[in-house]
Amino acid sequence: MSKDQWNSRYGSEEYVYGTEPNEYLREFLQDRKPGRILFPAEGEGRNAVYAAVLGWQTDAFDQSESGRDKALKLSEEKSVSINYFIASLEEWVPEPAAYDCIALLFVHLPMNLRISVQEKAIKALKTGGFLILEGFTKNQMPRTSGGPKNLELLYDADELKKELRGLELLEYEEVQIELNEGALHKGLADVVHLVGKKVE
Repeated sequence: MSKDQWNSRYGSEEYVYGTEPNEYLREFLQDRKPGRILFPAEGEGRNAVYAAVLGWQTDAFDQSESGRDKALKLSEEKSVSINYFIASLEEWVPEPAAYDCIALLFVHLPMNLRISVQEKAIKALKTGGFLILEGFTKNQMPRTSGGPKNLELLYDADELKKELRGLELLEYEEVQIELNEGALHKGLADVVHLVGKKVE
């Protein structure tokens, strides 16, 4: 989707993916010592704000000004601070070895851009830092619970395993879950769950 399309989607008062954090992220962060975390393509800010509430130093970016404005509003409501900047995934220049965790949550991209973003994310992780990823798999195509209707934009766990060199994969699996994330992520869904640790 284009910047204008995302601004249109996020332009309503309603938070289209809700204000509660992604459940996979919640489970990952709940017993982990806070550090510095980054959320690329963060949209309306629910995950970044949640991490900040837990005490993480939180950076986030998106190409949508409407998304940023709602994220900052949500952070104010929760009495936390997040650093949210405007950038596209193509424009993003990572700060090397800066983050303890980077979360790619439902970031669906053409293959070449996906691989580029994943390489940037690994570069931006500290040694020992974690990449956490959740996204719709190719099995999601017939479902109405969310996600793009383009096979190229959907994930495959085995493809990800090949792409994510430089990470020790602690978890990578395709699973079915029940989504309840606002109006646009709702119902039975096929997703990939992945956690990787940067080893060098």
